[in-house]
Amino acid sequence: MRIITGIAKGIKLKAPKGLDVRPTADRVKESIFNILANLEVQVDRNAIMGAKVLDLFAGTGNLGLEALSRGAVHALFVDHSIVSLATTKENINHADLSKVSEVYRGDSLKTLDKLAQSGRSFTLIFVDPPYNQGLVNAVLQKLDNTDVVENGGLIVVEYSKHEQLNADWQHLKLVRNERYGETLVAFLSRWKG
Repeated sequence: MRIITGIAKGIKLKAPKGLDVRPTADRVKESIFNILANLEVQVDRNAIMGAKVLDLFAGTGNLGLEALSRGAVHALFVDHSIVSLATTKENINHADLSKVSEVYRGDSLKTLDKLAQSGRSFTLIFVDPPYNQGLVNAVLQKLDNTDVVENGGLIVVEYSKHEQLNADWQHLKLVRNERYGETLVAFLSRWKG
């Protein structure tokens, strides 16, 4: 696992031992960022350059760090695991991206509530929860009902092929869905008003 391109290109990232963390494979990550760079939605900006990133269920920080390397201006990494966040901090420091990174320990759903209450918002959100635990739809429902995603912002969701998205949203729109073996990746935009 490494940072593929940008200012931290080639930096190898660490992952905690064991099966609790399932980092996004480089092949899938490269595909995600290629799609983001070429996604045709009604956004008047590049999806990555200048983005304010929220990396939920950060694990190793893999996706948020790639976005920072490619020109995002800030990333908030959220995970409930002390071990995962220690690894994320180590990866942030190794990539020399600590000045544009913030790490927060907490439950992702409760953290979304806190972010909404404090008025924080993001233009690019990565959601990569543990598979088959019902977290994907719970997170998307919160993102639909709050302004944590800026108008025109994008959400990238990784989930298992055994899960199904409940697409009964008011403000989210599925733009694209890709499959990589057992993993599905959905790209959503948020438009309000």
